[in-house]
Amino acid sequence: MTHSDKIIDIDAWCIEHRITEVECLIPDISGIPRGKILPSEKFLKGIQTDTHRMPESMFTQTVTGDFPETFDLVSVVDKDVVMRPDPSTIRPVPWYTEPTAQVICDCVYTDGTPVDISSRQVLREVLALYEDKGWKPVIAPEVEMYLVKKNIDPDYPLEPPIGRSGRPETGRQAFGIDAANEFDEVFEDVYDYCEAERIDIDTLNHEGGAAQMEVNFLHGDSLDLADQVFLFKRTLRQTAINHGVYATFMAKPMQREAGSALHIHQSLYDLETGKNVFSDDGDGDTPLFMSCVAGMQTYAPVMMPLFAPNVNSYRRFAYEEAPINTHWGLDNRSCGLRIPRSDPASRRVENRLPGADVNPYLAIAATLACGYLGMIENLTPTAPELGNAYILPKNLPTHLSDALKRFEQNASVRKILGDRFVDLFCIVKREELVTYDQVISSWEREHLLLNV
Repeated sequence: MTHSDKIIDIDAWCIEHRITEVECLIPDISGIPRGKILPSEKFLKGIQTDTHRMPESMFTQTVTGDFPETFDLVSVVDKDVVMRPDPSTIRPVPWYTEPTAQVICDCVYTDGTPVDISSRQVLREVLALYEDKGWKPVIAPEVEMYLVKKNIDPDYPLEPPIGRSGRPETGRQAFGIDAANEFDEVFEDVYDYCEAERIDIDTLNHEGGAAQMEVNFLHGDSLDLADQVFLFKRTLRQTAINHGVYATFMAKPMQREAGSALHIHQSLYDLETGKNVFSDDGDGDTPLFMSCVAGMQTYAPVMMPLFAPNVNSYRRFAYEEAPINTHWGLDNRSCGLRIPRSDPASRRVENRLPGADVNPYLAIAATLACGYLGMIENLTPTAPELGNAYILPKNLPTHLSDALKRFEQNASVRKILGDRFVDLFCIVKREELVTYDQVISSWEREHLLLNV
């Protein structure tokens, strides 16, 4: 599809849906939507002239909204980059009364080359490696999250919200139907909105934490699913606010409750034949599948900054039912890598390491990159784990600072993700660590103020 074809498609879509305003969205390095809001007429005119622009430094912004002073170390200057809407991503914003569209944009430099520090471009580059091998990865995300009472004071701990019964949830209600129904009004709107936005969520169930839910997505194209997760997070947050509660994708939002994950199922198909290359002609696993698992075992600990990108992310791994290593096993949920029971056509591996707080583009890119490296390096996995992997030694970084060191020092990771992106990611996350370390916690005031 040419650039002019894209303009015609978007123009026709906006006219058909009588769009008056368009939100141009760009996922930043943390997966936060940034961009511009434009009248539809100005939006369509700007596409034709490539005049929708943003400063490149947007990709260096931290979760606190700051810009690291050291980003010049990766040659990021505050020049403009061109926003080019991807026509396949244009969707209505269904919670607005005024006809409004949202569209995800790719960014290019003025000479037309892609912005290599864009998380969406990082995923595109990994997918190109697969395509060069004649492979088509297919993924299916599972996203966990909490509904919580509105938290106006950030110093105050989060609390479960009041449901339809008029009472907050106090016990753990994993897979409880009535517990999930406490928030029917929220999720009825979410399902309606997702249908309007072409977000293919499948099942909803209550997870183990108080007012903790999980949504499963239908399997499909990796970039499209990353877009869907990116938009789903925004959709749920906005819907929850409209119902007087918050939705959070923090990895560990509450002290005594389970963490939230974003599990990623990956299968692999031959582009020509459409056959799942993880399965042989019988019901067995191919050597390629074993090498993919081995790649995830080998490189997932190195990729942890993309699976656990925030200080809070590492609190999740200290709680029961969160993986602490990269053992793998058949239908063994205690392992970081689980092989679900399946027929040969849907043979896949589930990466259980990422938290719900990830940038979905980067978590999917890292998952695919680990498997790709294992396959091209012909790696061999360990024996499958038959017992409880939770009681085995931990082989994952304990803190973000440790994870960043391993990430930036690995030559294979740098080769596949790009030096410039790796360096920038580490700079941004270290800037966040600096600001975090300046905060005095309530624990310190409670236990040290009058005792030491």
